[in-house]
Amino acid sequence: MATKHIAVVGGMNMDIGGRPEGRLVARDSNPGAVTMRPGGVGHNIACDLRLLGLEVSLLTAVGDDFFGSALLESCRAAGIDTRLSLLCPGMRSSTYLYVNGEDGDMQLAIADMEVTARITPEALAPHLGALNGADAVVLDANLSTETLEYLAQHVSVPLYADAVSTAKAPRLLPLLDRLAALKPNAIEAEILTGEHDAEQAARALLRRGVERVFVSIGAGGLIAAEGERLLRLPCIPARSVNTTGAGDAATAAVVWSGVCGLTLEQTALAALTAGAWATESEEPDSPRLRELPALFGL
Repeated sequence: MATKHIAVVGGMNMDIGGRPEGRLVARDSNPGAVTMRPGGVGHNIACDLRLLGLEVSLLTAVGDDFFGSALLESCRAAGIDTRLSLLCPGMRSSTYLYVNGEDGDMQLAIADMEVTARITPEALAPHLGALNGADAVVLDANLSTETLEYLAQHVSVPLYADAVSTAKAPRLLPLLDRLAALKPNAIEAEILTGEHDAEQAARALLRRGVERVFVSIGAGGLIAAEGERLLRLPCIPARSVNTTGAGDAATAAVVWSGVCGLTLEQTALAALTAGAWATESEEPDSPRLRELPALFGL
């Protein structure tokens, strides 16, 4: 099978994270470790897709500062094509500042992503040919509603999306009927549908036009739905080191599965596996993702 090409349109940040040596104490200075590495939903999905063996282009926006240069260089080192990305003079590159608890789960975060607003329909128009030349396009809800609607109207290849957060998930409402697949968590699915029950939320997303739905329910595993079918797969046990990027890895696995023609069951298993491996990795993009295709004979 020829290598598939995916275009990702979304956010890229410099992630600055801290984790305490012991119990996290609020309103105090906690001894621990601080790391700085490239991140952001669009970036993480692009890196994960590259680890899965796909050709990847990333259309994002960075400022003309140190972080911007470092972010673009890290993408190029990973084999990601950044020629579509926007360089915005005078702007700060996106920064994501977070603090994890002793269990690796995020406790607090601040996202400075003003530069992402520069990804406008006007900025995207010259790149529509390149986007439509891909096998699929992945969007994240860091983009404005106007930009997401523009892409839904002008991109002709299969569209995938990541809801990003409960605050940004509603931006996807106008394009649900254009999505080949969506992987929200249970809270995001509820916000998108008004349904408190995750299974009912999955069915509601199907009714609104999403072709495949994968609702993450934490320790409860994953609900997968397509047409009249609905499956519930158990969570894959994992030693939690860092949950940052686990959802992005699962989304990347859903996209990879879609362009490779995997079944609903296989796609759900791939998403659960990718998320578990990401949770066990200090890096948001687990190198183990390179092993995933072999599990499915690809």
